[in-house]
Amino acid sequence: MRLDGKVALVTGGGTGIGAAVARRFVADGAKVCIAGRRKEMLDKVASSLPPESVMTCAGDVSRYEDVERMVEATLKLGGRLNVLVNNAAKDQIPPANVVDIDPELWQQVLAVNLTGPFFTMKAAIPHMIRDGGGSIINVASVAGIRSIPNMPAYVSSKGGMIALSQQVALDFGPMRIRCNVICPGSIRTEMFEGAMGPFAKKLGTDLNGIFSLFTKDVPLRRVASSDEVGGLCSYLAGDDASFMTGVVLPIDGGTAIVDISGAAINNIATNCTNQ
Repeated sequence: MRLDGKVALVTGGGTGIGAAVARRFVADGAKVCIAGRRKEMLDKVASSLPPESVMTCAGDVSRYEDVERMVEATLKLGGRLNVLVNNAAKDQIPPANVVDIDPELWQQVLAVNLTGPFFTMKAAIPHMIRDGGGSIINVASVAGIRSIPNMPAYVSSKGGMIALSQQVALDFGPMRIRCNVICPGSIRTEMFEGAMGPFAKKLGTDLNGIFSLFTKDVPLRRVASSDEVGGLCSYLAGDDASFMTGVVLPIDGGTAIVDISGAAINNIATNCTNQ
């Protein structure tokens, strides 16, 4: 029961990584307020957990008044706020470079992915200080440390989240506030499966086939489950990680260590050898 007695707020908690984090936190002894824009998805996750361990709060992290309600709901659930997980995110759809991207889409992505975590930390940190400290876990992406073609808003928002997290770790460390960042690679969520389905169909394969195709140069040769991310978040939230702050942790199967040019050359050489 690594998190016994702790109270957490998890944004984007209705699906995917956020739902997995909420389930793992409860399993490890915490009480969790799960927040997100879609109430029906939050209620679905909450119904699978012990009623006394969970509360939902529908809202949009890009609206400060909604964030204040999320923090208030967490305090109502457990009387304090020990752990904050900033997982709510918006993808950049459609992809476009900095010349072609719709300025409104740019604003929307940064509002959720960067301003949202700023709002939640602004609202939560005073309560954490009052109770003697806390752990903040910001869910960025490998895209925060590596670039993706035609995704400037998403990449900038996740890179900005990393910089903001380290600033918070520096400024509030003396008050026993820890702030760490995780950078997931390819995680097998419902949303990701939905995005990959059309590509699998066009290539005449299934989801397992498409995942194998784009992870062929990833050292672990697979995508991760949301539960694997939940386990890392539970560790960072707990006292075992009490001397970790400002750390950027890829959870990507080794994606970030691969030289893509070298991998491409190796594939060409292998194909030539086999012919």
